This record gives sequence, C-alpha cells and structure tokens, in this order.
Amino acid sequence: MAEQDNKNLEQWIWDAACSIRGAQDAPKYKDFILPLVFAKRLCDVFDDEIDRLAESYGSREVAFAFVDKAPKLVRFYLPFRPKELGKPVWSVIRELSSKIGEQLTSYLADIARFNPLLDGIINRIDFNATTHGQRDLDDDRLSNLIEAISKKRLGLNDVEPDIIGRSYEYLIRKFAEGSGQSAGEFYTPAEVGLVMARILAPTPGMEVYDPTCGSGGLLVKCEIELDRRMHAAGQAQYAPLKLHGQEFTPATWAMANMNMIIHDMEGKIEIGDTMKSPKFIERSQLKRFDRVVANPMWNQDSQSLPYLGENFFANDPYERFADPGHKDERGNPRILTVPSSSADWAWMLHILHSLNDTGRAAVVLDTGAASRGSGNANRNKEKEVRKWFVDHDLIEGVLYLPENLFYNTSAPGVVIFLRKNKPQAQKNKLFLLNASRSFKKGDPKNYVPDEEIARIADTFAAWREEERFSRIVEKAEIVKNDYNISPSRYIHVADDEDYRPLSEIVEDLRELEKEARLTDQAMQSVLARLGL
Repeated sequence: MAEQDNKNLEQWIWDAACSIRGAQDAPKYKDFILPLVFAKRLCDVFDDEIDRLAESYGSREVAFAFVDKAPKLVRFYLPFRPKELGKPVWSVIRELSSKIGEQLTSYLADIARFNPLLDGIINRIDFNATTHGQRDLDDDRLSNLIEAISKKRLGLNDVEPDIIGRSYEYLIRKFAEGSGQSAGEFYTPAEVGLVMARILAPTPGMEVYDPTCGSGGLLVKCEIELDRRMHAAGQAQYAPLKLHGQEFTPATWAMANMNMIIHDMEGKIEIGDTMKSPKFIERSQLKRFDRVVANPMWNQDSQSLPYLGENFFANDPYERFADPGHKDERGNPRILTVPSSSADWAWMLHILHSLNDTGRAAVVLDTGAASRGSGNANRNKEKEVRKWFVDHDLIEGVLYLPENLFYNTSAPGVVIFLRKNKPQAQKNKLFLLNASRSFKKGDPKNYVPDEEIARIADTFAAWREEERFSRIVEKAEIVKNDYNISPSRYIHVADDEDYRPLSEIVEDLRELEKEARLTDQAMQSVLARLGL
C-alpha cells in the first residue's frame, strides 16, 4: 500500500510538472510547483482545522468567525474565504479565471502577512513575473498547474507529512533524468540519509545541525529515526529534536523551511554562506551540537569558494583551522589548510568545531576524500588534514556507498563518521564498512533496499565484523597505508582481490596529473627567474 501511495504521489507531481512543460527550463519547474503544493497543503490542513472546530461550534460559518477573532486557534491562519463556506478554502485559488498570476501572488502575500513565519517562503515566487516583456508562466499554463495540483487532497489524514520533501526530491530526480545532467543542486538519496541517522542514533531533545542543509532532508531523517526508535521502545511522549540548518541558495532555503513546517518539526533554517559566515554563533564562537549531518558539495574549488585560501584559513575568527597542539616559536598555532581544488576537509574541520564534547557527525563526501594523497611522496594538503584527524582519533569510521545512487553523479561516495569521545574499546581504531554491493538496480539510479539499510546501520552500530563487508582497523594499519581510510583499501568484495575500484584508480590518476602540472609550473617559475 505504501509503495502504491508513493507511485500515486509521483504520478500526481509529475502530471503537475507536465502541465507547464515548455514554459520554463526543466530545473525551474519546481520553483513554481512547490510553493503551490505547499499552499495546497496549508489550505487543506486549514480546512481540517475548521472542520474540527465546526464540530464544537456547530458550523463552518461559526468556526470561521471564531478563527477570525482568534487566529491562534489554528497553526496557520488563512485570510481568504470561499464564497460558499462549505467549499474548500483552496477553491478560492482553483476558481481564479482572470489575472491569475497577479491574484495568486497577492493571495500568497496575504498568507505571509498574517503568518510571519512564512514570509520569504510561501511568497518568494512572483507568478506574474515577466522576462523581456514575456510572462515567465502565462495564465493558461498557470491555470493548468493549479488544476493539476487540485486533483490531490493534502490534508492531515490524506498524505504523509513529508509531501514537500518527497515531491521536491522526485522532481529533482526527474529533471536530472530528462536533461541528462544535474538539475543544479545536490540532494542526498533518502536511503543514505536514513543510514546516517540510524548510525548516529539521536535521542530525545538533542540539537542537530546541517551546515549545508539543502532542502532539509538529512535533518528530517534524524527526526524520523528518533520517532522510529521511540515507537519501537513503546514511548509515546518524548522531546523532539531541535533542528538547525544553513543553506546558501534562496530557493533551496525556502524548500527547507517548507519541509520543517510541513513536518511540524522544531527547527531553524538560516540563509547564507556557512563557510564564510556561519549563522549559529554563541559567545563569538561556533554553536556546538550533539549531532551534525552534512552532504556538502563535493570538491568545491576556488571558483565556487573564491575566498578559500591561506589568508582565509589563517584569519578565521572561529579558529576552525588552527591546530593548538603545534605552535611555532612565537606561540602561534599551526594552520591546517586544504588545496584550492577541494574544500572537502575544510568542511570536515568546520563540522568538527560544531560538535560538543560528546558529539558525533556523519558527512557524505566523494571517495577521493578518503584516499587522495596517500601513497604519494609529495606533500598533499588533504592527506595532512586527514592525518591530523586520524592522529587525534576523531574518525569513528567510514562507510563506502554503492555507485550510481546520487542524482548528479554516478560516483559512489563515502560517509565519514566523526566522534569526539570514543568509547574506550574503540579508541585508536576505525570501523570500515564496504557497502558497494548493497544496492538494487534502478532506472536510471540504483537504490539501497530497506533490508540493506538495516544491515548496514546495525552492523556499523554494533562494530560487527563480516567477511567482505566490514572490518575493525587499528590506527597502526591506517598509518602503514599512509592514512588511506577508504574501506575499499581494506575490504575486498570482488572475487579477484587484486583489483582496486575503478573510481579510486581514476581519482589517483587525476591527483597525479594535478601534481605533475603543479611541479611543471614550479619548474617553469624557477627557470624564468634564472632567465632560461
């Protein structure tokens, strides 16, 4: 039944997208669709609340009157009414027949005006906007979109609360498939988020943070995991998680807020560049959290983060890149830096400094983050930072994911788990798990089935060793392998164990080519100074 409901949802949301197909480039469809899906949800839930009050007050007419005088009787107050009060509130929008874009934009602005929490979220899109004198979405197509969305009721008992998140991720995947490329943003597959949450095992009342939160999916998965654990324990009353996130892209920030609101979760999503200007600050330092989950954009370079350089690392006001254990003759701490070609370990340092003394983190990165620079004689900045993490016993373990899970790459990816205060039995050890075969073929993307989600999470949580699946590795062995922490280096799943994963070989070749270019540039500079 759940699978059928999911298919019905996907068909409904895709029909909505197709109703305006051609009016916008594919990645922009979601900007029109999702605020309307959100508005439909608000209208239907408002109707449910009015019906509930009508049972006490005798009629919807009286219930509306009470709500007008006491808006706090409902979660979100909607200021418009159908001509016939027995009709759904959404009918006000569904029955628009002229100046549809203008009137729709006005109605959504009214919702935001009466509900400050929704300001900048539900009213972010101008449905009457024009480009070079042409409407971005003309009234005919907008009318078709409204009608398509009207076909599904989104009330309290009609759909799962994560309608926005599921709809959003589904649209991103469909648009990426249709265009044969990334839809412009990075989204973590639901099963990867569930594995991360199950391993981190959040408990009631914990504060959870995602510095690159996208549409909020990883934060939502943590709350879902808490609910699962409490239900299994027979606990009906417990404190929810306190969720915190920051997102750079305004459209995605709005989606994350919608996700929080629709899930009725306790959270705060800030907007801005986390690396340059983190928003969660306490006493002039980074706020510390119980759990951190993140999937930062892989291998961000100097083009996407132009300020990332020696000066930025050395003058960071939050001292995220300082190593107080190593000081120069002046007493200044050594500064840990990353190459301009990849900010992966800069994100790891930010996340480490966002954990409290007993905090744990799970971070999705590309496979190269676990191995780049290992085995090379030349100094490698990423390896130096990775070495620092290993030497300070901050890495709990690494999970190697199956290939072709993510929407905009076929690369497998890894999840690196940090733990500030390891149990005594786990000190100076890493738990490595190679889940490269824990998937089922999908079209066009692979997926991790429910039984494999449970197997991966339970094996990791128990630090249970299984042949060709998981191993406990002593720090001495990691050092011997030049700080390569990739599970594929230690756990061979193929019949012929002499072969390394192709993705790692390609990554090493790229690294060697990069080092060769840098060496050549340095040589040319020396020769130029010598006048040769």
